[in-house]
Amino acid sequence: MRRTAAKAPAAAPPQTAAAGADFPRSAPAAAPTQAPADPAPHRELVTEFPFELPRGYVDESGTVHRDGVMRLSTARDELVPLRDVRVQENPAYLSVVLLGRVITRLGTLTMVHDGIVENMFASDLAFLQDFYRQINAEGHTRAAVQCPHCSEPFEVELGGSRLGES
Repeated sequence: MRRTAAKAPAAAPPQTAAAGADFPRSAPAAAPTQAPADPAPHRELVTEFPFELPRGYVDESGTVHRDGVMRLSTARDELVPLRDVRVQENPAYLSVVLLGRVITRLGTLTMVHDGIVENMFASDLAFLQDFYRQINAEGHTRAAVQCPHCSEPFEVELGGSRLGES
């Protein structure tokens, strides 16, 4: 939400945040009574991310589709597949159904769904699972932490869990 005060200097145009940018996690508790002296630039949330499959999906006519777009996942995207009978019978199918929901474009295909994902090469499926983790973990699967004994900062890898699990 953008807040402005009367007669405040014009702000710079909004900047699009790159994948991996840090976004505020909560809004301020109360509205300020006057505009801050040096407001931080407003950043738009990027919700779609382009990708290129390592091998590519081959459709019935033999066309290879490699370039695509994946959007950020919502809580609904992760919950709805859990009601799917295929997922209930085989939990490994969760990633197929989930990816079918969040891939918005793949090559020249008019629609992407779980049937497309289940017919991809295993290397492309693994790539998409990793890509999903990256964009839904604010651009990476690493977290900055600090050693509790010596206070030295370092990073830990958060990846490695199955797609759809937090």
